[in-house]
Amino acid sequence: MAEDEPNPTQRDMPLVLDEDLTKQMWLRVESLKRRGGKRQDGEKLPHPAESVYRVDFIQQQRLQFERWDVVLDKPGKVTITGTSQIWTPDLTNLMTRQLLDPAAIFWLKEDSVAMDWNEADALEFGERLSELAKIRKVMYFLITFSEGVEPANLKTSVVFSQL
Repeated sequence: MAEDEPNPTQRDMPLVLDEDLTKQMWLRVESLKRRGGKRQDGEKLPHPAESVYRVDFIQQQRLQFERWDVVLDKPGKVTITGTSQIWTPDLTNLMTRQLLDPAAIFWLKEDSVAMDWNEADALEFGERLSELAKIRKVMYFLITFSEGVEPANLKTSVVFSQL
């Protein structure tokens, strides 16, 4: 019977830096500073070390999370936080309630070759992506860079099996 079932095909879906959206969020911060305004109650304003990334789900149905593929080309740490489906970045500001828990945290130590990560949280987050892909064509992520890394040092993707 198992022979009749198709072998799963792996899909590597890269997280891509969305420079325009990151810039748009920073323009919001600058505008508030210039006007002496305050953020909306619950609004998430980016920190200097945060950038917006996106995944375009080239296949939405029958995806099963396999793993994160995260590479840092130098020691440091990244925290990947997903956003909920109710954030429409062209229409609304990002609110803290739209950030998904748990976040996936990956780090590379000075004398290490292999990445370390918060395995349980990262796997739980990855499994949620399979479900979110069913209802979304695009998903946005807020990535926080620390301990000396920046967007140029990161290459990351989510790997799914297509069932």
